[in-house]
Amino acid sequence: MKQGGVILYPTDTVWGIGCDATNAEAVAKVYKIKKRDDSKALICLVDSDARLQRYVRNVPNVAWDILDIATKPTTIILDGAINLAPNLIAEDGSIALRITKEPFSHELCYRFQKPLVSTSANISGEPAAANYNDISQELLDAVDYVCFSRRQEHKPHTPSSIIKLKEDGEVTIIRK
Repeated sequence: MKQGGVILYPTDTVWGIGCDATNAEAVAKVYKIKKRDDSKALICLVDSDARLQRYVRNVPNVAWDILDIATKPTTIILDGAINLAPNLIAEDGSIALRITKEPFSHELCYRFQKPLVSTSANISGEPAAANYNDISQELLDAVDYVCFSRRQEHKPHTPSSIIKLKEDGEVTIIRK
């Protein structure tokens, strides 16, 4: 990933396609692999509150409250994205971030010391890969590396909740 590679890896939700969220060329590869319009923003994973704060100008207090009470993985969309690949930031300047607590993706983020793109392992418009066996051969062939962790797992996984928080305090639930 340090050289711009793209990986497939298990996350705290479904399997994800990932790369260095600060590398615009790597992010462009992810859009190409997914056959996704680059006007549709991607989610990033981080390992901690402190890391999240490095990529947003101002994290509203309500964001911490939501993350504290969330009972499932929750992605927050925040205004004022900074220090990220420009093609990862939405047109309105926002970014979708999630603090992962799942052991493998957390350790991956911690060791990489940067946010990781985390978009579902599927071609745009197709179902997300809940488990390794759900990933198409096309995706397996398109990435630079496939992580070994949790390949044997067969259990239900669902995408995260997504909540958009505006600087003015407006809260919008995008996905429950």
